[in-house]
Amino acid sequence: MPLIRPSTEQDVVAITAIYRDHVLHGTGTFEIEPPTEAEMSARRADVLAKGLPYLVVEENGQVMGFAYCNWFKPRPAFRFSAEDSVYMATTSHRLGLGRALLAELSARAERAGVRKLIAVIGDSANTASVGLHQALGFTQVGTIAACGWKFDRWLDIVLMEKPLGLAHTQAPLL
Repeated sequence: MPLIRPSTEQDVVAITAIYRDHVLHGTGTFEIEPPTEAEMSARRADVLAKGLPYLVVEENGQVMGFAYCNWFKPRPAFRFSAEDSVYMATTSHRLGLGRALLAELSARAERAGVRKLIAVIGDSANTASVGLHQALGFTQVGTIAACGWKFDRWLDIVLMEKPLGLAHTQAPLL
């Protein structure tokens, strides 16, 4: 039975390994060089310091994926909009774990005060990520063509959004 829980510092080794595979072999991230465990730990700490969720999904005690959100842009007017990130181990694809993880991330982001969750999906051919986000209520709002260069080719990004909670129906509590 999969378990979705807040990440811990002990998860950083597994998180780094999962992300490393995506950096080296995938187009879902436009990073070229895999970050070290120390860098991934610092990134995780930054997200948590902002009061935002950073989750893992584990099965049989093994981390199979991770997800977090971070402010979409650093300017104060964006403080209710966050960008989600979801990365799964290759052995966990098509098991429903990513869907459960993104659903839980969305719920926790809403509880943290996020009103809009934004997906910036690397590679318009990344149908798995686009489909995952669509299945959880995200709508596509645009594509930016040929904005990243990786693996000797130009890659698009797909922009998707999902309103959370009261979304834009009323002013936030400040």
